[in-house]
Amino acid sequence: MTVDSPQPAVQRLPGPSTNLASPDGSSVPPAPRSGGAKVRILETATRLFYEEGIRGVGVDRLISEASVTKATFYKHYGSKDNLILAYIRSQDERVQRAFEQLVSDADSPTDAVRAWVAAVSDEVGRSEFRGCAFLNAAAEYHDPRDPVRQVVAAHRDWYTEQLASLLQRAGHPLAGDGADELMLARDGAMAGAYAGDAIAATAALGRVAERVLTV
Repeated sequence: MTVDSPQPAVQRLPGPSTNLASPDGSSVPPAPRSGGAKVRILETATRLFYEEGIRGVGVDRLISEASVTKATFYKHYGSKDNLILAYIRSQDERVQRAFEQLVSDADSPTDAVRAWVAAVSDEVGRSEFRGCAFLNAAAEYHDPRDPVRQVVAAHRDWYTEQLASLLQRAGHPLAGDGADELMLARDGAMAGAYAGDAIAATAALGRVAERVLTV
């Protein structure tokens, strides 16, 4: 769905495509595109951070693969920490745009929820899928006070609020509770699809969504 390590405890992390799953996906970063040095650095970071984990990718590797000089890197981002935040924030913005488009294209709030389920299902079935970029980032940064975790938390709050808004408009009597269930089912589908059976994981997500919609 629109949308977040190499370490065993982390879903292998992974950006803007028009598909909700990818962009939103809250999960799979978009394909690279041409651009200036600042854009190339962020796109390179997006790919490497998602594929290999944030902590596992050093500045020298980023500089080399982005084909920029060290001076250019520090001119645009100042530090790896700033680049990490730019990466997480860019994913948040991408997911928000994709989700808003999905809702805009749907004929009703109920259709929007079902389209969201379909987008998540498409996303987790992709060969480049490495889990949710936001959950992956959270797994690498254990301190909830860390700026990375704060961006992740704000993203998840926004995400849950959007689902609650759809359910409320669909007439759900406990929209907040329903949104929590959808988010939990989505998280489970992301993890389950990456670590195990994507078909079973997304089928379970679909069943949860239907139960929530028929309350």
